[in-house]
Amino acid sequence: MKPLAISELNAQIKSILETTFMDIYIQGEISTLTLHTSGHIYFSLKDEHSSVRCVMFKGNAKGLKIQLEVGQNVQVNGSISVYAPKGEYQILCKSITLAGIGELMQNYEALKAKLQAKGYFDSLHKKPLPPFPKRIALLTSATGAAKADMLKIAKKRWENVHIVLFNTLVQGTEAKDSIAQNIKLADSFYGTKDAFDVLIVGRGGGSMEDMWAFNEEIVAEAIFEAKTPIISAVGHEIDYFISDFVADMRAPTPSGAMELLLPDKDEYLRTLDEMANHLTAMLKRHIAHKEQLLTQMFDYFHHYNFTSQYNAKNEQIKHLEMLLVRSVESVLQNKATQLQDIAPTLKHCIEERLNRAHYQAQTILQALTARNPSLLCANGYAQVSQHNKPLMLKDLQKGDEFELQDISHTIKAICTQSFKDL
Repeated sequence: MKPLAISELNAQIKSILETTFMDIYIQGEISTLTLHTSGHIYFSLKDEHSSVRCVMFKGNAKGLKIQLEVGQNVQVNGSISVYAPKGEYQILCKSITLAGIGELMQNYEALKAKLQAKGYFDSLHKKPLPPFPKRIALLTSATGAAKADMLKIAKKRWENVHIVLFNTLVQGTEAKDSIAQNIKLADSFYGTKDAFDVLIVGRGGGSMEDMWAFNEEIVAEAIFEAKTPIISAVGHEIDYFISDFVADMRAPTPSGAMELLLPDKDEYLRTLDEMANHLTAMLKRHIAHKEQLLTQMFDYFHHYNFTSQYNAKNEQIKHLEMLLVRSVESVLQNKATQLQDIAPTLKHCIEERLNRAHYQAQTILQALTARNPSLLCANGYAQVSQHNKPLMLKDLQKGDEFELQDISHTIKAICTQSFKDL
């Protein structure tokens, strides 16, 4: 058998390996790591028995979502590449994720779907945040950078607020219990004079495993059952956790929570300055307008003062008085002339009316005299009446009682024969 040249052997090995291992997944611990200035990443993966060299070129490295560190347990997707001149092979990496992240994401999506079905994310349950909070509870690590960032922003934006820190574990297996317990503790002040206006639950950025406590159901339950409004401020702007969906408000970062919650005192001071300037300008315009009116009124009274007005009206009154006197005298003179003209006619009419009235009175007197009861009674006439009411004789019935009256006497009688019996 003819022996193979080294280059031929390496070429055959390269062909076999690169066509056989075109898409592989491996898992191991990063043992060496070089972040080259060109943007390429060179590292080695190892397990208990072996190691392999890996490279991720700049184009794929730009899409890397985690920061690689020595000692991390990662999963790599890529292909085998053989460098024939030296007979060496390495893994060409397409993507790198932390080991176990796939299972975590499955748990995350399952819990998210469960809580969404229970209505934990509904806007109906979201409590409004106060516009000017006075008491804030911070649920974060006392030694973390998030606490310092939030206190710094709070002091800069709005100093008229009291902040209480509840030292909370935000990483590790016990973190979920610490977060849930402190939420219940801070919320227990609800309805008292020491009640908090808002609870801020959060921490700075980190790996998915480090921040997993905010994806735990016990934390979601505590947030949902709290009566106090809660802001979830975990990680970076691109990170989303179960606590973000359940909370009354999500903040992109811990410092962003303070910016969303607290008003900006500088903005309010600028607004107050603008209002003061606006009011000052309005007051100046108002005063200037009133000064203009006063000047116009002064000019008016200067030209139309009381003395001149009084004298003018007095002259008008005298003139009108003279005209009135002349008019009345003229009317009286005309009426006197008319009276002189109609006096004979009026006298004749009066005498004629008096004579006619005297004649009518004499006629009436004669008629009354003829009807005088005394004269009638003297001639034997009497009034027939029944029950004090005048009565005609033809209306009497046989047996009716009636009265006969003259001027001085009254007698009672009984009808013995009615008018119709005659």
